[in-house]
Amino acid sequence: MGGLIDDVEAAFAGFGWTSLFEVAAIALVLWLTLRLLRGTTAMSVVRGMVIVVLIATVLARVIDSAVLEWMIDNALQVLLIVVLVVFQPELRRALEHVGRARGVRAPIGARQPYRDLIPMVSAVAARLSRERIGALIVFERQTGLEELADSGVRVGAAPSADLLSSIFQPGSALHDGAVLLRPGEVLAAACILPTTAGGHAESGRPPGVEQLHYGTRHRAAISVSEQTDAIAVVVSEETGLISVVENGEMRQGLDAAALEQALSRLLRAGRGRAGGFWAPGRGASERSGGAAPAGS
Repeated sequence: MGGLIDDVEAAFAGFGWTSLFEVAAIALVLWLTLRLLRGTTAMSVVRGMVIVVLIATVLARVIDSAVLEWMIDNALQVLLIVVLVVFQPELRRALEHVGRARGVRAPIGARQPYRDLIPMVSAVAARLSRERIGALIVFERQTGLEELADSGVRVGAAPSADLLSSIFQPGSALHDGAVLLRPGEVLAAACILPTTAGGHAESGRPPGVEQLHYGTRHRAAISVSEQTDAIAVVVSEETGLISVVENGEMRQGLDAAALEQALSRLLRAGRGRAGGFWAPGRGASERSGGAAPAGS
């Protein structure tokens, strides 16, 4: 125990303004890291690792165990590799957030790059809703969707209402899967999106019981909106309900006008998730944690 106290006293003996700056910088990095990990399973893993390391370090100093100290010193050398492997999804999302930060993001068009496409998609969604035809349309934003496009059929055509409607017709070869849109282009169709089995993909948040009632399209929309900054529009084949999803949160039961209004807010160039897209007065039942329709 005396050795631990001596180490602490020696550390504070040489403490100066430079050390204070270093501590503040490290604290800021740790705070930003913990903020990114908040609400994920990674946070529990970090907490467990910190507790184990602290207990082992204190125990090694108290009992003056050379073997335990040797194990701790050598384990810390490979800790970085362990962190990279265990927290790979969280690190990927963090780097995507940095890449989408103001000042380093690439411009993707004018103030409203989807200005002409938004009313078209809203009208198509309303038509498919009336005909009880399922659909999943994904708008690309700052995060590129090229990998997802490779899972489907490249289209590369100018968007039109007839084209979008025909893709989702049950007799079409491309009706299964998602359609990916970027400004002025139908990027790909029949794309396979990652799905979550009732919870939030890679987010670590516990799955809600209600989400078990989501169909494949809704789960895929939630997953792609969590793993990227894309906006997804879903038309339920069973109920005809129109939904829009951002960052894993779903707003349901929209008509063409409400969908157009929501997309206009969400797809403004440079807009992040700050504030969400929930209009004042909307109930929690319209979010992904509320009651969900069965089917896809």
